[in-house]
Amino acid sequence: MWILTAGGDTLSEVQETAEKVIENPSILQNMITDFSEAALNLAVKIVLTIIIYLVASRLIRFLCKLIRKNMERVNMSREAVTFVTSFTKVALYFFLVATIAVSFGVEAASIAALFASAGVALSLALQGGLSNIAGGVIILLLKPFKAGDYIISASNNLEGTVKKVDMYYTTLGTLDNRTVLIPNSQLTNNSIVNVTAMDQRKLEIKVGISYNADIRLAKKILKKLMDEDPRFFNEDRVIFVDQLADSAVILGLRGWVKTEEYWALKWDMNEKIKLSFDKAGIEIPYPQLTVHMPGESAGQESGAAVPGEKKEEG
Repeated sequence: MWILTAGGDTLSEVQETAEKVIENPSILQNMITDFSEAALNLAVKIVLTIIIYLVASRLIRFLCKLIRKNMERVNMSREAVTFVTSFTKVALYFFLVATIAVSFGVEAASIAALFASAGVALSLALQGGLSNIAGGVIILLLKPFKAGDYIISASNNLEGTVKKVDMYYTTLGTLDNRTVLIPNSQLTNNSIVNVTAMDQRKLEIKVGISYNADIRLAKKILKKLMDEDPRFFNEDRVIFVDQLADSAVILGLRGWVKTEEYWALKWDMNEKIKLSFDKAGIEIPYPQLTVHMPGESAGQESGAAVPGEKKEEG
């Protein structure tokens, strides 16, 4: 009944309005004029809003560039520059959207209440994102690494050269030219190995030789190889016997090198040690396992091939 009554009232109002328009055509003209003016005002406001947005976007980009140049002029780190410019850009666009909403008649108090409630909801829904922002701030303040450092993230076994630190992620470049994005919170809440934090690293190489080999000769060869390579610093060079293992005598060498030459020197020394030991007749043993199966003839020499015998080397 209420629906029918409501529908009837609406129909009667429409009929009354139509009768008034027929009796007085100026009412329709006024309605059209008012609608046209309102549509024109809305169109003008939309066009002005678009223009304001475009101009403001250019100003925001210009301001971010200006901030970047000034921070770089005072020798701020690249990750700090990237973080501050990203945060400034987001904040200014946030303010721009709020200003446009007010220009369309939305009350500032309503916008403030909306943003406050949205902020609470987002803070609950995006706890990880907020922790990433906090992690980015911690990285910039404490500086456990900087752009250009080679780091290893212990939590996920990811490693690479730091390219930049943004609000949410730290970007790494791997040796095989991949790009890895790690959330800042993972880097601040877990262990990080900064491989290139220091200018020098101590190179250590260990190699096993046979128990029948001449230890003194092997140590002389290692010392000669270190002396001939200028990439080793002169101080703190050590040649030592590390341990008497099950199948080999483990020799080692240690020396300080430049961080950027660490891997190249290690690979070169491994090759030189192998070639020099081979030339001197020094055997580098490797574990061997000989398995004798039941039914093997008693007089057969150890290691000879018989049916069912399995010989493994590794």
